[in-house]
Amino acid sequence: MNNKLVESLVNVIESLPQEDYFLFQQQLSLRSIQKTEGVCGQQARIRNTRITVWTIISLIQQGADDMEILNNYPSLTLFDLVAVKQYYRQNTEEIETLINQYEKEDQLELSKGV
Repeated sequence: MNNKLVESLVNVIESLPQEDYFLFQQQLSLRSIQKTEGVCGQQARIRNTRITVWTIISLIQQGADDMEILNNYPSLTLFDLVAVKQYYRQNTEEIETLINQYEKEDQLELSKGV
């Protein structure tokens, strides 16, 4: 890790006027969620992982808190969870459709196994 580079970046970010700092946060958050052809069915996922937004939102809806998610997914950061929640707020229908789709598939699999 390049500590000098990181420190320089932090200094630049800290010196931004409030409006620019807000814009920086928005842009960083938006880039934290990706859709890539051929990866995870081109579903929204976190950074360069194969962890989809719908998976994390589903866990939250089932009662998992941030610390539980971070413990179970050590490659994620608290900022990733903020980005996931922001993406969900802006794309609720997309994520709810995926959650419902996978729940139906799970129920169908369970009923076949019975």
